[in-house]
Amino acid sequence: MKMLAEDIKNGAFKTSYLLYGEEAYLRSQYRNRLTNALIDPEDTMNLSRFEGKGIRPEEIIDLAETLPLFAPRRVIVVENSEFFKNKCDKLADYIPSMPDTTCLIFVETAVDKRNRLFKTVKDKGRVVEFSAQDEATLTKWILGILKREGKQISKSALSLFLERTGTDMEHISKELEKLLSYTLDKESITSEDVADICTILTSNRIFDMIRAIAEKNQELALKYYYDLLTLKESPRGILTLLGRQFQQLLLVKSLMAKGYSQSSIASKTGLAPFIVRRLMGQARNFSDEQIHAALADCAKAVEDVTAGRINDVLSVELLIVKYSEDQPQKPSAQNPLPSL
Repeated sequence: MKMLAEDIKNGAFKTSYLLYGEEAYLRSQYRNRLTNALIDPEDTMNLSRFEGKGIRPEEIIDLAETLPLFAPRRVIVVENSEFFKNKCDKLADYIPSMPDTTCLIFVETAVDKRNRLFKTVKDKGRVVEFSAQDEATLTKWILGILKREGKQISKSALSLFLERTGTDMEHISKELEKLLSYTLDKESITSEDVADICTILTSNRIFDMIRAIAEKNQELALKYYYDLLTLKESPRGILTLLGRQFQQLLLVKSLMAKGYSQSSIASKTGLAPFIVRRLMGQARNFSDEQIHAALADCAKAVEDVTAGRINDVLSVELLIVKYSEDQPQKPSAQNPLPSL
């Protein structure tokens, strides 16, 4: 990102760029910054956009060969093309000889670094990855926004805010906008403000559901589940997230057993420290046997739902009831979910 920012600042541009990675907010922000630096935002004659599968490389090449009209360059933005996951030799062959009056900007979520086009852009242009940001970076970014708005926030409120929003910057941005509007007449943002206005991510509701299961609070666990259904969340999606949460619990629990600290676990797993902190607290409520059994049951439930042997809503209910009972059940292999 630093090199890209320098290109924009100095006006020393490459003829091709690839912006990729899971952090969509940063991808779109830098795409816009780069595009606006390359060409007047009002210049619709020399700016072309392509998006999605099925884009013809020949059409991009024809445009790239066309001289700009009353401007120093022509800019072509290509998004979600999957050219960097699938073979696209035509563009890989063309880019080294592309005229200096054209700039190609590719924007993708996932790429294959072995891809020939990826290697060409890396060699002849600039490749920039936008990965998920760590908690320290997100904290600095959030505090910077709040400072510009003349707001202060307590440490506990900021921690709760991140727990609710997760690490996706697009979601954080939207929730910050809501929070700032809600606290328009206040200088300091409190935990109560965050709790009142900020939306809880589905993954966080799943975490709360698992916590209620671990505490054998069946009524609360089912309430969280029905809340998710009310929010139009798919039972299959909930089932998938439930399995992922148990996988993370198992991973964190195994690293805890080896003596790893919270920061070490975060570094090793790539999870945000506040997520690791919650998982560590949760992992103590389950034995390894219980987690393995839960994972087996989640997999069995997915299989049964896919095969039509059980209703998807009921499949999650049965899991919640089973693991929130006062007396823990036997492992899944001996006591599988019933098929209906």
